[in-house]
Amino acid sequence: MNSSPLPILVLYYSRHGSTRKLAELIGQGIDSVAGCEARLRTVPAISTVTEATEPEVPLEGAPYVELSDLQECVALALGSPTRFGNMAAAMKYFLDGTSSQWLSGTLVGKPACVFTSTGSLHGGQESTLLSMMLPLLHHGMLLLGIPYTQAELMTTNTGGTPYGASHWSGVTGNQPISADTRALAIALGQRLAQTALKLQNT
Repeated sequence: MNSSPLPILVLYYSRHGSTRKLAELIGQGIDSVAGCEARLRTVPAISTVTEATEPEVPLEGAPYVELSDLQECVALALGSPTRFGNMAAAMKYFLDGTSSQWLSGTLVGKPACVFTSTGSLHGGQESTLLSMMLPLLHHGMLLLGIPYTQAELMTTNTGGTPYGASHWSGVTGNQPISADTRALAIALGQRLAQTALKLQNT
């Protein structure tokens, strides 16, 4: 019997660190579920200057994602900062390159969730989460949110939605992750891991 923990991909793009902190909390929630292990990965920034390239290995944080990570994972948490109510271009660019995985059904039937961080309190948290759901639906993934049985969803004033975990970082990124936001992110990671386990055991 294979005793290796199930790999759950936490894939994010973070410009100033806030989305990365959420990713780490979701990973913490995943790791708290016996039999599951978070695999944190990021995507490189993109540039309008065609000669500009990112280093092969990020200077800090998680390694860059590889398409094999999508094949190997049993579940996916996808995160991006908000860009005009949408996911960041770097994440969209990566997803646009997953046509082969779409054709082969690599992600079909795997559970997924989304998360985001915004500079302003009403800066498009929910629309960004919804924008990340669209390609996941096309990939045939099973989308999870945060149910209102999670008490912090009713008390938070810094982020957190039924569509996924979110964080208000402030324009300068000086707003810390609140206790409610932290609890919601960890709970989302736990829910993703628990669902992946149930699906593996059916």
